[in-house]
Amino acid sequence: MVQIGKINKLRIKTRQAYGVHLDGGDSGDILLLKKEVPKECQSGDELEVFVYLDREDQLRATTKKPYAIVGQFAKLQVVANSSSGAYLDWGLGLDLFVPKSEQQEQMKAGNFYVVFIFLSKKNGSIVASSKVDKFLSSHPPKFEEGEEVDLLIFDKTDLGFRAIVNSSHEGMIYKNEVFQKLHMGQHLKAYIKKIREDLKIDLSLQQPGYQRVDDISQAILDTIKDHDGRIALTDKSPPEEIYSQFGVSKKTFKKAIGSLYKKRLITIDSSGIKLARL
Repeated sequence: MVQIGKINKLRIKTRQAYGVHLDGGDSGDILLLKKEVPKECQSGDELEVFVYLDREDQLRATTKKPYAIVGQFAKLQVVANSSSGAYLDWGLGLDLFVPKSEQQEQMKAGNFYVVFIFLSKKNGSIVASSKVDKFLSSHPPKFEEGEEVDLLIFDKTDLGFRAIVNSSHEGMIYKNEVFQKLHMGQHLKAYIKKIREDLKIDLSLQQPGYQRVDDISQAILDTIKDHDGRIALTDKSPPEEIYSQFGVSKKTFKKAIGSLYKKRLITIDSSGIKLARL
């Protein structure tokens, strides 16, 4: 069965001067224009194509790959507006439509927005929505604390950054735990910090647990050695300086140097950290 808005493997049924007809099964033949047909193809060969509806609501195929497909979230740019909605560049010749009713706020040409791509119930066409909340799962998350996940940042609030977790649930990175620049539409790795009783997800950009501390401990030792046995950072240093040097929170940094101090590998004073003389 042909899946509109997704990548399909379809067999070449017939060749014509203007292109090829692909076997769409119950959906009928689907046209792939000549300019996109690989030269070596023959009838019976299978092609990977993206299937969509053209302006006349006819099924068409393209070998071009869009930036995102139906069922995915993506950061896309508005290229035009009309009285009925906005049009997004998604890597195809045909722009992606966002009806006004699906805009969280009025979209402006040139700006980027995080959207969800889906099939319209009205006519089956491919459309997008910036009201991403309604496409996130309301089922209890099955993540484990400490699990690594993929994030897509989609909103900034007074508390911090809201993110889509593994394309399914919403999570929060609190601003007092952010020591790097984050922006809307950014993809990054993070970790499940806590799943709250209200089923909301707290996220951390730092890997939790002792292994992370051990890794940072080694990085601190290596850095000290590379700087003639001394660095100016201490447990009193600003979080931003610590993150800039080691890419971790101040809390993780303090655990790491505490571990090194207990092993008598370093000494700490008001001016910095030094390798201990063994």
